[in-house]
Amino acid sequence: MVAGAKRRELKDAQRRQQRDGQRLRQEDGVSRAALVWNQLILPQWDATKSTCCTRDLWWAGLPPSVRGRVWSLAIGNELNVTAELYEIFLSRAQEKWSVAESQADDGASGLELISQDVSRTFRSLCVFQKDGPYHSLLQSILGAYVCFRPDVGYVQGMSSIAAMLILNTDEVEAFISFSNLINRPCQLAFCRVDRQRMLRYFVAFQEFVQEVLPRLFLHFQSLGLTPDLYLMDWILTLYCKPLPLDVACRVWDVFFRDGEEFLFRTALGILRLYRDVLLHMDLVSIAQFLSRLPDEELLSDRLFSCISATPMLSRNRTWSQVLSSCRAERSLS
Repeated sequence: MVAGAKRRELKDAQRRQQRDGQRLRQEDGVSRAALVWNQLILPQWDATKSTCCTRDLWWAGLPPSVRGRVWSLAIGNELNVTAELYEIFLSRAQEKWSVAESQADDGASGLELISQDVSRTFRSLCVFQKDGPYHSLLQSILGAYVCFRPDVGYVQGMSSIAAMLILNTDEVEAFISFSNLINRPCQLAFCRVDRQRMLRYFVAFQEFVQEVLPRLFLHFQSLGLTPDLYLMDWILTLYCKPLPLDVACRVWDVFFRDGEEFLFRTALGILRLYRDVLLHMDLVSIAQFLSRLPDEELLSDRLFSCISATPMLSRNRTWSQVLSSCRAERSLS
């Protein structure tokens, strides 16, 4: 018994040593990558952003110290949003909040919904809760956006996107990036809950599931589980809801490199990663499982291995070709 206990203790010590060694190697790799980004890539962004070296580094995940800067550059500012514009719409939002409070207005407008949602955002971090350091900042950015784009408004899930930007950039840059990110065709369709356009994305994705994961496709079909039942939250929150924060950050990194196609490639990667588990689940269990994926050791590396092994080709057609051929009248069944 004593000998067995000593052997277990030795194995535990060896595992700890391996983990410590791996963490040190990762930290060293991140430091070296940050130097390359800061000294070679970012100073000549337009010339270097599309090189093979940059794209390979990008795939491996951006160092936290440069992540916000790279995200801002990759998102761009097609809407020409400025700091002055942000201040104007922030003032309007604050005025509307003051009026709502003085009149005890409990209506379900975008601003009221924002107030309810902010404290629920990334609860495990605590920074966005009522007395947290970023609570008012997140509320300000979302409120200013609703006044800036009343045609889009606010839907649940948008708070996670703004919060992720706040964690990586300053206030004004977060608003600029958020406004331009939501203006992308895919995000705009989901944030506006444009059912016709969303259905095109769902139908296109369904074709890839059938092509890449045929057994899982048949299992989902037998249960009546269609892509909209899980993809809606995944795309609307850009994976902030189903994935641990560090893994979601890496998904964002490559999304800003590759565009909307990567969001659906990530979805296929998740289904491939958990295929064997999902094949033995019923409808309710699958829905619960996919709403919040387990925070497992080395999840990021395992997921990206599955994504890498999942080319976006269906019958020799690319994602954009499949999407453009889809029509809203086609059924998901």
